[in-house]
Amino acid sequence: MNSVIQNYKTIIIAVIGLVVVLLASVVIVPETHQAVVIRTGQPVRIFNMFRPDQPYGQTGAGLQLRIPFVEQVQMIDRRVLDLDMERTQVLSNDQQRLQVDAYARYRIIDPVKLVERAGNERQLESQLLPILTSVVRQELGRRPFSALINAERGTAMANITRTLDRQARNYGAQVLDVRIKAADLPEGRPLDAAFTRMETDRQEEAATIRAAGQRDAQIIQASASAEAARIYADAYGKDPEFYDFYRAMQSYRQTFLTGEGQSTMVLSEDSEYFRQFKGKR
Repeated sequence: MNSVIQNYKTIIIAVIGLVVVLLASVVIVPETHQAVVIRTGQPVRIFNMFRPDQPYGQTGAGLQLRIPFVEQVQMIDRRVLDLDMERTQVLSNDQQRLQVDAYARYRIIDPVKLVERAGNERQLESQLLPILTSVVRQELGRRPFSALINAERGTAMANITRTLDRQARNYGAQVLDVRIKAADLPEGRPLDAAFTRMETDRQEEAATIRAAGQRDAQIIQASASAEAARIYADAYGKDPEFYDFYRAMQSYRQTFLTGEGQSTMVLSEDSEYFRQFKGKR
């Protein structure tokens, strides 16, 4: 009887051991992660590795096998990740001190290189953050503050993305995009001084535009007066008597309508001024 019980115990222990081994051999790889199998400290294979030309569900996600107690599995995120830069001060090309807040978007495309050179995603971020901060300072330091609010900003962001991507490739990552969340002037006296300087610049620009407008107006008026004189001269050349009559009528209008028709003039009846009323002789 004791031998039968002992045999049952041995079978139960064996079954339990087999179940433990089977459970330790199975790895569940989610769709959102890629698994690096490490044996004796060296990566040997990858499950569900990111490949841009293959859709989800066809790269090895799900149940996978490993050698229990010999191979370890490290999960690496295969989604697009964010890298937030701490708010830092940047000196622009026109000596403006800016408080810049930026972020980068990246993904892991070579998990083996990541494990070998960085260890994990957290260590990768600690490596990339100083690089992102340095690149942002260098690129924005070459440009004036106005470049952050016009089309030149896109060129600066593209340059920062390319530079950071070259560095990230050494760690098995690909930088997809870099964007600036905020670029503000410091609070307090520097901000007030910057606003005063901007207001002065705009006033000087407005004065320059007004002076140019007055100059153009004088040129146009002079040109119009010259054209009018030429037309008068042509008219006088074609019919001097009509021209003389027309100018006299204009003179009468200006003289007699001044003061709402209450003008008084005392002239001799044979005055040359009224010759148009006498008709032709």
